Amino acid sequence: MSAPLTVGVTGASGFLGGALCDALAARGDAVRRFVRGRAPEPGEIAWEPAGGGLEPAALEGLDAIVHLSGASLAARRWTPAWKRELMASRVRSTATLAHAIAACRRPPRVLLSGSAVGWYGDRGDEPLDESSAPGRGFLAGMAHDWEAAAAPAAAAGVRVVHPRTGLVLARQGGVLAALERPFALGLGGPLAGGRAWWSWIALGDLLRAIGFALRDERLRGPFNAVSPAPVRQGEFARALGAALHRPAFAPAPAFALRILLGRERADEMLLASQRVRPAVLLAAGFRFAEPDLEPFLVRTYA
Repeated sequence: MSAPLTVGVTGASGFLGGALCDALAARGDAVRRFVRGRAPEPGEIAWEPAGGGLEPAALEGLDAIVHLSGASLAARRWTPAWKRELMASRVRSTATLAHAIAACRRPPRVLLSGSAVGWYGDRGDEPLDESSAPGRGFLAGMAHDWEAAAAPAAAAGVRVVHPRTGLVLARQGGVLAALERPFALGLGGPLAGGRAWWSWIALGDLLRAIGFALRDERLRGPFNAVSPAPVRQGEFARALGAALHRPAFAPAPAFALRILLGRERADEMLLASQRVRPAVLLAAGFRFAEPDLEPFLVRTYA
């Protein structure tokens, strides 16, 4: 095992950030959580991400930073005001962090700054990897600006990597937690015909991929944090229904989803098709513990 790291983590109170802190600590790394809106406790780092409030000296002694903070895409309808908040919570916070890193006397060796497969937009059946062109739409534009905001850290010589994360699957939160109840009520099924490709990753594999990227000097820039086996949404629904021993044939037409969620949010979050391959991780020798959806879901709900 490689030497332990001291890792700063933003978004540490969230579903993914909390799991990452636990995983890092379990392997012997020292974790320093970024906190805002209160006085930091020993070992924590105070910052105000939207307002540029972060002292470069607070980052001294960190080997790496994992930046995961950002307002929830699913929390509410995408009004113009909420879209500005979604953008600011990612882009401004990344800029705050990157500028502070660039001003450090001894900066961290690596910044892992979050991104998402929304970068590719709605691409139908087109196979996508890290060399693919960017997409269109709100999420694609936000992901582009989110990644670009880390440029000051890269310009200062820090290795910057961006995990373009797909649907993160775990029972304790995220997509599966949201879908369990409708499936338990017999309301699960294909969305708008189920033809869209969903790129997903098991939480355990995502945590391992983050740890891998923190230590592998070959990884720079974006890497797709998704399973090598994306599935169509209808297949996802069938596999989840089978794992839960519940039917999965109640269709949700596109017009109903657009009425319920708003057209833009429904189209970009649920109906967009992204057939994404983790080419960079595979080329670097990363091995997925959970490459296939159906057996993963069976084990998850066993």
